[in-house]
Amino acid sequence: MAALKKLIAGNWKMNMLASAGVGLARDIGANAQDLTCELLVCPPATILRPVAETLADTAVAAGGQDCHEAESGAFTGDVSAAMVGDAGASHVILGHSERRHGLGETDARVRAKTLAAHAAGLIAIVCIGETEAERDAGQTLDVLSTQLAGSLPDTGVTGANTVVAYEPVWAIGTGRTPTLEEVEAAHGHIRTTLEAALGAEAGAIRLLYGGSMKPENAETLLAVANVDGGLIGGASLDAESFLAIAAAAAS
Repeated sequence: MAALKKLIAGNWKMNMLASAGVGLARDIGANAQDLTCELLVCPPATILRPVAETLADTAVAAGGQDCHEAESGAFTGDVSAAMVGDAGASHVILGHSERRHGLGETDARVRAKTLAAHAAGLIAIVCIGETEAERDAGQTLDVLSTQLAGSLPDTGVTGANTVVAYEPVWAIGTGRTPTLEEVEAAHGHIRTTLEAALGAEAGAIRLLYGGSMKPENAETLLAVANVDGGLIGGASLDAESFLAIAAAAAS
């Protein structure tokens, strides 16, 4: 199978009001036309529509940061997958560690959300990763296997509707990263696990690394086998830094 085009996805988390978010989107979109990787930004739900509209005629896509598993109902404060798509998103991040460990989301909940995203025509970016305690206990690969099995639907998962993001919880926002050998081992394990479940289709699913990727380390991380892009947090809030990572992916 031919090499997958790299995907660089920016998770803006709970940052940016409308004017700043639209400005950032405009700066990224205006300078993304010559890049050979795919670019995605995921702003807060409150500004998803204006950001998506700003990016409509650029090479950059817009995504959501979460969705509810139900189509509609009495779920105050939540948004459905259809609502995320209606606001202009093509992707949605699901199971981010900040939701798993901060808000108690289970693998089963992430699976239900993934099914909802697929049904709404969205590409699900399903996040998995171990805590520092799990890594220190030598449980990293077991944790990844368990989260993959529990978070992905049993059927219908393809490279066209699913991306998997590996984010070691202890590396997010800390400036720490695993060694390149550790990243390669984790991504290789994820690929092998997907192959056992999905067969040849596993080769079409992009695997993103998420955990303090920045311009200084992007090129080396993106050169690791089975790293098909990055899920970027803090560095995605600055157009120059985000585009520098994208340029590293293109190289």
